[in-house]
Amino acid sequence: MWAHKPWWGRHLPDGLSRNDQLAAYATWCNAVEGNTTFYGAPAAATVASWAEQAPPGFRFAFKLPRTVTHDRRLREAADETAAFCRLLAPLGERADPVTAQLPASFGPPQLGDLSRFLAEAPASHRWAVEVRHPDFFHRPAVARALERVLARHDAEWVGFDTVTLFATPPTDQAEREAWTSKPRLPRRTEALTDRPVVRYIGRDDPEATARGWRPWLPVVAGWLAEGRRPLFFIHTPDNIDAPPLARRFHQDVAAMVPGLAPLPEPRRPSPATLF
Repeated sequence: MWAHKPWWGRHLPDGLSRNDQLAAYATWCNAVEGNTTFYGAPAAATVASWAEQAPPGFRFAFKLPRTVTHDRRLREAADETAAFCRLLAPLGERADPVTAQLPASFGPPQLGDLSRFLAEAPASHRWAVEVRHPDFFHRPAVARALERVLARHDAEWVGFDTVTLFATPPTDQAEREAWTSKPRLPRRTEALTDRPVVRYIGRDDPEATARGWRPWLPVVAGWLAEGRRPLFFIHTPDNIDAPPLARRFHQDVAAMVPGLAPLPEPRRPSPATLF
């Protein structure tokens, strides 16, 4: 998500061309979730444009198309998955990881399908899996079974943190919509690999969002101290102030991790003039 129109003129320059949107976003943050691929694979020319715009060291976390995760439910999906990974080839190591966001109905009985899918998945990419079935969070034996499957294939369990979102009743329409569409699950802070992935959903109040991420600061600082390379994505229901919030989270972590590399200098909107 780097072409969010409410950011134009607020955080990013207004009127960005299609071939400049990602490059402008990459001055604010050094990673992004590729959410649009969940709804369909992009054209090869589009991926080539992303490869030109994204600087070295930038990281994409693309989601597999929902035809693989929700329609096929990971079954008989090897060809489509391989084709999707070939499509990302121009991005090289920047397309890391590829994420399988699974439906809430994908539960413990389907762990065999997940294991077979990961065994067949292209080794050209690292893999991360987001589960939403409550049993993975409330039944320790089931959680351990999932961890064993993921560890066998060096895949990460995506942390999807909605605790702050559901901490108090919604205050606006975007928060009300998020309450109906996001899963209400406990916070999970364990990492299985050297590439942890967290999706944190806050509130449309920036201060409430910042208060809610405090438990993550020592966790992320600890991962960095261990040599891991975490991806931490900051969302709010309306996402209007997500870029500066992401930088604020980075600053909070940097206060605990001396020597953490700074983010780039952001490309901001031009100052308003009277003429």
